Amino acid sequence: MRLLPSLAPDSVLRDIAFVQLLAGRITATLATQIQSVVVGWQLYSMTLDPLTLGWVGLAQFLPMALLVLPAGDAADRLPRRLILAASWLTQALAGVLFAALTLSGTDSPAGFYGVLVLFGMARAFAGPGMQSLLPQIVGEARLPKAIAWNSSAFQVAVIGGPALGGAVYLLGPSIAYVLCAALFLAASVSVGLIQRVLPSRADTTRQNAFKRFTAGIVYVRTRPIILGAISLDLFAVLLGGATALLPVYAHEILHTGPAGLGVLRSAVAVGAFTMGIYLGRNSLTRRAGSTMFAAVAIFGVATIVFGLSSSFLLSFMALVIMGAADMISVFVRSTLIQLATPDAMRGRVNAVNMLFIGASNELGEFESGITAALFGAVGAVVLGGAGTLVVVGVWMWLFPALRTVDRLDDVRTEPVDPAS
Repeated sequence: MRLLPSLAPDSVLRDIAFVQLLAGRITATLATQIQSVVVGWQLYSMTLDPLTLGWVGLAQFLPMALLVLPAGDAADRLPRRLILAASWLTQALAGVLFAALTLSGTDSPAGFYGVLVLFGMARAFAGPGMQSLLPQIVGEARLPKAIAWNSSAFQVAVIGGPALGGAVYLLGPSIAYVLCAALFLAASVSVGLIQRVLPSRADTTRQNAFKRFTAGIVYVRTRPIILGAISLDLFAVLLGGATALLPVYAHEILHTGPAGLGVLRSAVAVGAFTMGIYLGRNSLTRRAGSTMFAAVAIFGVATIVFGLSSSFLLSFMALVIMGAADMISVFVRSTLIQLATPDAMRGRVNAVNMLFIGASNELGEFESGITAALFGAVGAVVLGGAGTLVVVGVWMWLFPALRTVDRLDDVRTEPVDPAS
């Protein structure tokens, strides 16, 4: 009960609006993680085909890819708080539909893919809304600390969500889906109750819809530091993501059930949360660019170790290291993007970042499913980790400006050409 008085006077955790946003983020992420475990295990049990897991990722990625640029434009023109609340409310509806499909007794994954499309559409609006709302609540001076706490809170939910999802699955997938719907509803209410936000600098340029939608792409393309950071994440995680194949490892290699799968999925978040707490207490003050590249390289090595492991403990530790390394990359990339983007462009630039993240995660799941079908799960993960190391070397050569970034707070916004 004495935690709050011990906080520094300028701590973002004293800001009730930030705490409300944080609560919504934790709750929605917890629901997403539970749902991911349940959908993955349920559909893989139906088909016993690794490609099924690839279709799960593709069903979410394609609608997100189609809608994320208009969603970014909406976040620069409409109240970001309401966009985020509506998105989480739609994801609650998806949970209800998953439960209805399960109770219907269907043995076909087609209906589940349809609901995943709806879920992906909602996520297209949640990403830009969440990321562009954060600086509007805390301001730029407290933004790096807010990003660290926001990322750590995200990882708390990622730690608990998969393990909880595996446990609740034992009670029945329909119960898990109803729980997800309730959590998304709570997240929507939490962010909807936020009353104080800083005024946004709305985009007042007179452009047609196409130019507005693509303005974020133009901005990112002409800023090598931002382009290098988000494209590094895209290709590294696209190749090195092993989490999509965790149901295969749990089922066929490590010989554990849905509870063990939940523990494995939580391992990445354990590493990320630990690193997030460290970054929240010890700011990354120097050599930010080279540190980011080193972290991605460690991620690739740990991926190879996980791919070759047949020991549950070694696999768990490799996933922990992957999570810690990825957290460093996420922190550097997120801070660079927010500080280097004017507020009137944050929705659209974060939409581009969301598109890259979605490609690396959901499209990466599809890539993992394809390569696992061709080379087996072990071959797919090991090749992916090796590919990540190659990407690190190539990107250090292609983006020297990113490699030589020293202090994060030296990066500031650049003027936007209205005609671009």
